[in-house]
Amino acid sequence: MPIHRCGDVVAVSAVATNLTVVTILRLVVMQSTKRFLFHQERDCTMTNIYLDHSATTPVDPRVLQAMIPYFTEVYGNASSAHYFGRNAENAIEEARETIAAVLQCKPKEIIFTSGGSESDNLAIRGAAWAAHTKGKGTHLITSPIEHGAVGKTIDQLAAQQGFERTILPVDQYGFVNPDDFRAACKPGTTVASIMYANNEIGTIQPIKELASIAHENGVLFHTDAVQAAGQLSLDVNELGVDLLSLSGHKFYGPKGVGALYIRDGVEVTPAQTGGSHERGLRAGTQNTPLIVGLAEALRLAYEELETRTAHYKTVRDQLIGSIIANIPNAHLTGHGSKRLPAHASFVFENIQSGALIHLLDDEGIAASAASACKTGSPEPSSVLLALGYSRELAACTLRLTVGVQTKPQDIDYTVKTLATVVKSLIQQPASAQPVLA
Repeated sequence: MPIHRCGDVVAVSAVATNLTVVTILRLVVMQSTKRFLFHQERDCTMTNIYLDHSATTPVDPRVLQAMIPYFTEVYGNASSAHYFGRNAENAIEEARETIAAVLQCKPKEIIFTSGGSESDNLAIRGAAWAAHTKGKGTHLITSPIEHGAVGKTIDQLAAQQGFERTILPVDQYGFVNPDDFRAACKPGTTVASIMYANNEIGTIQPIKELASIAHENGVLFHTDAVQAAGQLSLDVNELGVDLLSLSGHKFYGPKGVGALYIRDGVEVTPAQTGGSHERGLRAGTQNTPLIVGLAEALRLAYEELETRTAHYKTVRDQLIGSIIANIPNAHLTGHGSKRLPAHASFVFENIQSGALIHLLDDEGIAASAASACKTGSPEPSSVLLALGYSRELAACTLRLTVGVQTKPQDIDYTVKTLATVVKSLIQQPASAQPVLA
């Protein structure tokens, strides 16, 4: 059964014989591990450079290896009382302990979900509902640059259930001013949600200070840490947060699994009802292999945090410096230093984002214009509009996010190609520039 490799892709011939699924998966792991860990040269004729790690990351082969037994060997339902169920339950509880060790919290404070969006929804909706039921109030605080899982949840609570909301302004770098936050807190304010680090511009918020102000005013504080995980500290006691959201696929874990930290004593009303899974807060049969993968990915990310972030910063700084030096109409968005180690983002005068992404893709460079959740939207970036950019400039964005596999020569090629593409596009009117389908 031949296995053909091309970059990160492993294709298994359709004429497979009697090999089991586990054997095939183990072969996939063996084929991909060396390149993932040691950054082998690509063996395809076409250049393929992935610079969209804020959208998703490849699964670390070590994570896949940890997950494999839970697909076909330890396959019991974790709620079952028999041997198979107990083994699955043990794996889930070990995963919970692993994540709790990274966050410096109690294992029972970790709730498994399907990803960052569900974690955000459960945190905000659940805490707001619980507080409202107790008669504590209906006022919520957030910012205009949150992920849609936060912003749209608060919009819905306001539009359909009568909650009041305050959307704080941000400055030109995307920072929330702590004085504005303090002024927004009032009797009846129950929940505030400010993201740890922004997915489009990489700016890191002063979460510890904001959480402290919230607690001074009796307000619960939630942070969406989906982008920060694997790059910044997740010590919930140091941050001072009451609720914190995570998503596995942002730090070399599997898609479709996440976690929500809920500080002991914080009341949350479940949005999804059914069985008593996850302390009755998230009904539904637990996905054992994905939960195991989430925990292993997070463990590895923080075991290797110093090495990874040093690498990220090196290639990110090379990327930012080279683009600013070689492309005159490029401008960095977000803060220059208080940004995620792996994150670079720009606006380009007189360049349409769709055209730019399309032509970079033709040259083998995977990038994005903004959040992956907004790709394809013809509207200017709402984040950049909130920062004060014009609608024209907010439609000319590029996000490049590096990863463990990114090499200096990838950056050299990217900057050279980007300069050529920008030069070609700037000579065309916006209406004549190609669009991304």
